[in-house]
Amino acid sequence: MSDILLGQSYYLHFDPKQARAMQPYPPLGAMLAAAVLRERGFDVAFFDAMLAASEAEWAAALAAHRPRVAVLFEDNFNYLSKMCLLNMRQAAFGMLALARQQGAIAIAAGSDASDHPEDYLRQGADYVLLGEGEATLVELLEALRAAGGRLAHPAAAAIPGLAFAPEHPEGGMTRTPPRPPLTRLDDLPFPAWDLIDVERYRRLWLDHHGYFSMNMATTRGCPYHCNWCAKPIWGQRYHARSPADVVAEMGWLQARYAPDHVWFADDIMGLKPGWWPEFADRIEAAGIDLPFKCLTRADLVVNRPDEAAAMRRAGAETVWLGAESGSQKILDAMEKGITVEQIERATRRLQGAGIRVAFFLQFGYPGETLVDIEQTLAMVRRLQPDDIGMSVSYPLPGTRFHDSVRDQLGRRQNWVDSADLAMIYQGPFTTAFYRQLHAVVHKEFRARRGWRQLRARLAHPSRWRRGDLREAAAVLYRLLTLPAARLALRRLARVPQERLAPPAAMPRSAAADPSPQPERPETGGAAGE
Repeated sequence: MSDILLGQSYYLHFDPKQARAMQPYPPLGAMLAAAVLRERGFDVAFFDAMLAASEAEWAAALAAHRPRVAVLFEDNFNYLSKMCLLNMRQAAFGMLALARQQGAIAIAAGSDASDHPEDYLRQGADYVLLGEGEATLVELLEALRAAGGRLAHPAAAAIPGLAFAPEHPEGGMTRTPPRPPLTRLDDLPFPAWDLIDVERYRRLWLDHHGYFSMNMATTRGCPYHCNWCAKPIWGQRYHARSPADVVAEMGWLQARYAPDHVWFADDIMGLKPGWWPEFADRIEAAGIDLPFKCLTRADLVVNRPDEAAAMRRAGAETVWLGAESGSQKILDAMEKGITVEQIERATRRLQGAGIRVAFFLQFGYPGETLVDIEQTLAMVRRLQPDDIGMSVSYPLPGTRFHDSVRDQLGRRQNWVDSADLAMIYQGPFTTAFYRQLHAVVHKEFRARRGWRQLRARLAHPSRWRRGDLREAAAVLYRLLTLPAARLALRRLARVPQERLAPPAAMPRSAAADPSPQPERPETGGAAGE
């Protein structure tokens, strides 16, 4: 019997697009929480939903460990968890119900639970952690241990950062004052990797990609004001680990698990002036050779001319930029705080330093026109990033974007999975248009990228590989099917945006999502290519 069974509800199997990509990372946030709890003397068992087949495996873990407390601690570093996908919400509700049936005290933490604590309490949670989570979880568990069971209202009400159900049916939910986020991140232990089946992750990565990548985080939060960016966990605050602490963890990971690559899951890595040069110096001094990918902002790269070289010295292989749009009008409407010129200069500077560049692109923002879309496509053609990720504007609670379109929101206010791309407000064009745009953007991008790669190899026949003929065939197919895909897009551009059923039509008993839940697909992929 364990004190705590700690898990999360993001199942790769329930997100077909990500399952097809097969780049799984274990739940870093839950692993950190586990490490913190063990430091405080709790016996912690762990359930990793990422590679699990369904909630049945959670039920088996509950039966095996018979925990006093079951905690769903979502990975706040994973952007997919931040999206509050309906498949994962449905899984979380089922997992909470299973925990209660087993007789465990059920606790939920994460972006969706912080935004909708009433729904999580209604679906079986005894307590919801609001915001960051670790400190509140420790205090709550220590109080539960001292009380020998569920807390009386006065005891629970004294814990900051907590929501809990009323003691009497006629009472309302109690939400205690917010807890300030942690500031001394170097004081946190390293994530509890020993609770993860690392070798299973390694096999999947090697089988699908030929290398093994692990995840880390060096910061928490983001101080910028993009008006579509939801921040239910850290708000506008930003705190960073020291370069010395990050390098110590990298050295520990390399010595113990020998990864080939690291993904830094930060919203913005190395925001503080001087962080990157010190990090690079310490990496070199420690003799660490571990390539990585990370995220940053175009204006930071432009305004700090020496940092691209420092990033490369540190091992940066790929840097993702939140480019979002090639239309300055749309960037300004988003309050992104960057210019198209800065995107171009940052791209050139990173490429000049030998770093691969990738763009996040966002379509569907209010006021977007076909001209704005074409400006974004022209930017991609001109700058030739190494990779792109495309999304559609997605209003989440707590954002100014959400506030501005609240009256336009339909009955369903979250995507089912990450490939959904549904317009959940009265956007510029229809859902079908944006799904077709996804196909067009990726056909063109992959055709152009594939042709550049093949052309480079034509100059060096000795570099030809077995897969190059297959890639040549794929390039030809994309080029041949692109005109028809563009024609379909132009037709869809003339279709009026559908009227969405208003939220007022939602029955109270289904406030989390009144629309019928689709069966989870067992196979399939992203919209378009």
